[in-house]
Amino acid sequence: MTVRYRISAALAVLLLVASGAFSTAMAQEKLVAPETNPPGDIPDNQVFVNYTYPGGFELKVPEGWSRTEIDHGVRFFDKYDEIDATLGTASAAPTTSSAKAVEIPELKTAGHGVKVTAVRDVKLPAGPAVRISYLSNSAPNPVTNKQIRLEHERFILFKNGRTITLDLAAPAGADNVDQWQLISNSLQWR
Repeated sequence: MTVRYRISAALAVLLLVASGAFSTAMAQEKLVAPETNPPGDIPDNQVFVNYTYPGGFELKVPEGWSRTEIDHGVRFFDKYDEIDATLGTASAAPTTSSAKAVEIPELKTAGHGVKVTAVRDVKLPAGPAVRISYLSNSAPNPVTNKQIRLEHERFILFKNGRTITLDLAAPAGADNVDQWQLISNSLQWR
């Protein structure tokens, strides 16, 4: 009887497949949920790690992002998201007036389609800073030549003749307010 039962069960499966009953069951499969983080969003559950730049600062950065050394600093990046932190020198602390006179023209010359949206004084745990909010186009993709619109928050801090410039960038519309606040508030002189 077991052999006869196995043959009957196998025959029943073959008949269901042939009749198309399984394709109906397969068509009822539910779609998986879409990606919850649009391009450029740093996930809310992102792990951050401490990074110390030998030249004199420390900050928290997203774990797993690529890192490269740049002139007088470091860049962390993941797709179009970037964190640039650089050291410089200055004879005086930056002000909103000096940022408008010097920093913003330099941004417009060096960047792609830069549009400044705000310049203001802010206080970070590392000290007073000038915060420049601006939009720019990304560098062209080397394969497709496509550019995307980026949002930036740039902080310039001063201490004892030295500056730290922290620039945070992500695709326009990305929701990184909390993550950018964590990064900028973690910045410390060393």
